[in-house]
Amino acid sequence: MDIFKKCSSMELLHQVREKGIYPYFHALQTGQDTVVQMNDRETIMIGSNNYLGLTSHPEVIEAGVAAIKKYGSGCSGSRFLNGTLDIHLALEKELAEFLNKEDAMTFSTGFQSNLGILSAIAGRNDVIVGDKENHASIYDGCRLSYAKLMRYNHNDMEDLENVLKSIPEDKGILIVTDGVFSMTGDIANLPEIVRLAKKYGARVMVDDAHGLGVLGKHGRGTAEHFDLETEVDIIMGTFSKSLASLGGYMAASKEVIDYVKHASRPFIFSASITPASVATARTALKIIKREPERIQALRGISNYMREGLKNLGIDIIESETPIIPIYTYEDEKTFIACKLLLERGVYVNPVISPATPVGQSLLRTSYTATHTKEQMDYAMLQIKEVLEILKNFE
Repeated sequence: MDIFKKCSSMELLHQVREKGIYPYFHALQTGQDTVVQMNDRETIMIGSNNYLGLTSHPEVIEAGVAAIKKYGSGCSGSRFLNGTLDIHLALEKELAEFLNKEDAMTFSTGFQSNLGILSAIAGRNDVIVGDKENHASIYDGCRLSYAKLMRYNHNDMEDLENVLKSIPEDKGILIVTDGVFSMTGDIANLPEIVRLAKKYGARVMVDDAHGLGVLGKHGRGTAEHFDLETEVDIIMGTFSKSLASLGGYMAASKEVIDYVKHASRPFIFSASITPASVATARTALKIIKREPERIQALRGISNYMREGLKNLGIDIIESETPIIPIYTYEDEKTFIACKLLLERGVYVNPVISPATPVGQSLLRTSYTATHTKEQMDYAMLQIKEVLEILKNFE
């Protein structure tokens, strides 16, 4: 059988294209901001992970330009060999200090961070215990590790304990969870996860890609939110969201960081983060520390949108994060809703299986500290009207 046969069998893809409701790969003609240029018209962006609005901050942009002028466009090698710059080391030191950990290391992307951490930390005699709604990069990292993966129902601590009970005592155990779940915006029950980890001799890793800059008084994420920073063994995160750049990181003890640096194939055999990405991430981190009011502004605009949607009779999940999912349940309705909203100048993200359970398709909306109430008023009105139109497709 021809290995390429699968490439011509994507029926759903062909159907949505024929119907004119294909929702992916829309090209932006401007940079990320609360309003972008898309399809030659101004569009309110409520589908970005630019939580603190720093991708267009003048200091961040200037830092990236200056780094290119000083170091060039790339590093031409891995961190392990010729690709370590002094600014890589400075960024790692600053991240470790900010997150109250002994040390930190960086990876070329956020996805690669989970691949690199999990494949190094866990092996054939270990068990990784993960929330069923963990990010795809965690799942792929588990596969690469050769450890046994055991899943528990989403945020179900009774199920988590049942899983932990079943693991033999001679196995190493790592509990891995998203801090803020990227599709639904709800928060992991970290206090109970930490309690169970201590009870069953497990270690805890939190993927805080959507928690940094969002949760905690100082924006340090889920562990700070619950006052559990000393209880979480590994914090992983990305630069592509609140830190307005590209790349990922791991913060942990010096011993664990040193081990992963010398054992992680995705880290050792990948080119290091570009100078511009390092400089922009460092500058964004500096702004977060200097301007905690951005975190408060993000919570304010997210709560404003959350309350507004509820007042319009739209069912949403209660949470404290800037991710607000609006359920459309069926794939085709999700695509239609995205098309209609885009035509009205509002961009949202379509989420269908396997990114969400079958029958739980949704519009993923997410908010930025620099959104205005006027923009939110317009967006929520369009969402309300489009959801009313969807009822005619039943």
